[in-house]
Amino acid sequence: MSRVTVDQKMMINCRADLNQLVPLKYDWAWQKYLDGCANHWMPQEVNMTADIALWKSKDGLTDDERRVIKRSLGFFSTADSLVANNLVLAVYRLITNPECRQYILRQAFEEAIHTHAYQYCVESLSMDEGEIFNMYHEVPSVAAKAEWGLRYTGSIADPDFKTGTPETDRALLKNLIAYYCVLEGMFFYCGFSQILSMGRRNKMTGVAEQFQYILRDESMHLNFGIDVINQIKIENPQLWDAQMQSESRDMILEATQLEIDYARDTMPNGILGMNAGTMEEYLRFIANRRLVQIGLKEEWPGAQTPFPWMSEIMDLKKEKNFFETRVTDYQTGGALAWD
Repeated sequence: MSRVTVDQKMMINCRADLNQLVPLKYDWAWQKYLDGCANHWMPQEVNMTADIALWKSKDGLTDDERRVIKRSLGFFSTADSLVANNLVLAVYRLITNPECRQYILRQAFEEAIHTHAYQYCVESLSMDEGEIFNMYHEVPSVAAKAEWGLRYTGSIADPDFKTGTPETDRALLKNLIAYYCVLEGMFFYCGFSQILSMGRRNKMTGVAEQFQYILRDESMHLNFGIDVINQIKIENPQLWDAQMQSESRDMILEATQLEIDYARDTMPNGILGMNAGTMEEYLRFIANRRLVQIGLKEEWPGAQTPFPWMSEIMDLKKEKNFFETRVTDYQTGGALAWD
């Protein structure tokens, strides 16, 4: 077998030896892997003492605030498992580039850490585990989002599914748009902004701190996925035809409405400096960004974010002091320090 050259490497349908990491073709994928390793953290490093006391206090949280926390943990506790399953059972096998696969392995581990974090929150707060972990079956607004994601997983998770035809290549591209642009790029944003807004008000700071870490991880996952999607489009321009563009837009708009419905369910009343109306504006802003990132036109020109502080929280390079417990650095677990 001849040595692999850069020109032989492709994102999908590559016939070169996939066990040869170098020479790298996509330096950005390798850099994201290195950044992910540098940003390693574990849930039990976060102090939950104040959260436990507040959760047990009769007057510490309103019913609306408790509803937000439960709904967020209920959706995310299973959503990250759905994402991990998709990565491990389908995406890793079908992406045929070694440096991208290296990052996908890192991402899959981070999804496991996130599921661990939600379980750690549920356990720390002595919540009803059955109630929380079954919300994706039992709460309509949560179930609708989970069912939407599963719709795009079934075929490519089949062990016999293979790319290499126009139909199967399109199915993979649709899956990547569904999971990266929507599940990780939209469905997390309502719940995360709610929890992080609570943390900014010095409530449930341990839960909020973990969500801050998770959001930063998910932002990197999203950016990686966008790069993979756009690279597949560059290498396979025939896939990105008018039909595929229309279907992708419809997917993102349908998902936007599901997330708006979720916001209305979790916030029947104004709470934490936000309400269903401001959240709808925020989600339209996010949807516009996702559309533009994959080369489509905005659906709601002029939509602005009512929560500019969310962008600051996602900045990996800056020290932040959002909550009472201060994250002094976002590096490997041994380097984390809490004041």
